[in-house]
Amino acid sequence: MKEMVPRQVRRSRYTKRAMLVEMGHADRTCVILDISSEGAKIVLADGSAIPNRFELDFAAGGPRRSCELIWRRGKVLGLKFV
Repeated sequence: MKEMVPRQVRRSRYTKRAMLVEMGHADRTCVILDISSEGAKIVLADGSAIPNRFELDFAAGGPRRSCELIWRRGKVLGLKFV
């Protein structure tokens, strides 16, 4: 059984909309469920294919963040900011 290791960075609940940006085009809406300085957990409106790297454009403003897909459970994705 895998030993549980405490997270190094505290996550915050967020529940804000964002857009996934691929090759400069925002083409998918998502909702950010929680976020930290190192990554985020999002849920997609659909379960379509997602590339391993993309940008996240926050609807509330702020700079786009480059992301790497770390894990996926259906429509819920775990991202690492790169």
